[in-house]
Amino acid sequence: MKSLSLLAIAAAATLTAFGVSAQQGPLPVSVANPIVREIVEWDEYTGRFEAVDRVAVVARVSGFLESIHFKEGDVVTKGQLLFVIDPRPFEAQRQAAGAALAGARTRLDLAEKELARAERLLKRNNISEELVDQRRAAKETARTDVLAALAALRITDLDVEFTKVKAPFRGRISDARVDVGNYVNGGSSQATLLTTVVSMDPILFTFSASEAEFLKYSRLHLEGRRESSRVSNNPVFVRLMDETEFTRQGRMYFVDNELSPETATIRGQAIFDNPLGLLTPGVFGRLRLLGSDRYQAILIPDAAIISDQGRNLVFVVDAEGTVGARPVVLGSIHEGLRVIQKGISGDDLVIMRGVQRARPGGKVVPQRMTLNPDGTLAPASGS
Repeated sequence: MKSLSLLAIAAAATLTAFGVSAQQGPLPVSVANPIVREIVEWDEYTGRFEAVDRVAVVARVSGFLESIHFKEGDVVTKGQLLFVIDPRPFEAQRQAAGAALAGARTRLDLAEKELARAERLLKRNNISEELVDQRRAAKETARTDVLAALAALRITDLDVEFTKVKAPFRGRISDARVDVGNYVNGGSSQATLLTTVVSMDPILFTFSASEAEFLKYSRLHLEGRRESSRVSNNPVFVRLMDETEFTRQGRMYFVDNELSPETATIRGQAIFDNPLGLLTPGVFGRLRLLGSDRYQAILIPDAAIISDQGRNLVFVVDAEGTVGARPVVLGSIHEGLRVIQKGISGDDLVIMRGVQRARPGGKVVPQRMTLNPDGTLAPASGS
């Protein structure tokens, strides 16, 4: 006994379910030409927002935390005072450095006077050249001591300045991770984390594209049909998870230099203005990225597409009412309709409604309809 194809079995089962014998005559189906329209494709990605700048705030000097000067979770401005570390030990070190500088300057003054006296005596041959050279070296040593003392004073000035921890840029601050009175380490890789600050405006959106999508964009760029996001600020639109429309416009900002060997994806980032601060680092969203140049596309509803053993098929009807199965290559969804990249043309009569009544090679009674841009069907003019 010859085996029936899956499509034939499915068609026969459907007809039986409706109480219709497979031996009956051709059944009516609704057919229409695909929509042919000039479109631009937009590819969609899921990702999350990230701050352009994120800083872990740590101290540059060690000491006891004296005071906190911000409201946790608030927006801080660049240079705003955040923490104060007890400055008294550093102020004392600065006083000691100042005293050391004064002593070095005194010794330099004395060395200069002794050198001048020795040079006068040398002119009268009352002193040896060797002693003059010693006085000259003593002066240079005293001068370098002054320079070293100045540098030490500058270091103590910085230490005193570093006891005041300030915001590096405008952004939203987290909570204080250390309470007043605790000892904090500073100035090393083991420095105590005090808080974090993230920038808010603008904000980045990070997502990953597959290897196939990356190759598609690369080929479009080489063919001159769509510029790479590495060289062009291609437009993007994003919506949040509780939104239905892509109303927030941004632009591509960054494409990574390699694909991840673990996931075979490449990381991309878009940037958005965020003056109201609604877009928050960590929030997920859905992004649309310009995916093609403008071209003539063939569009049909997904309901007219049949999946059979890993293939996608569309049923078409010829002038005699005979059904034919066309393998098709599917593209993206555009305004609710499926882009057909290959397999049918705009002149084909595609079965849009009643696909379950048709089988390849069989007969149907085609009822001409017009496919509307929203995917609905309307009687064809003159029918």
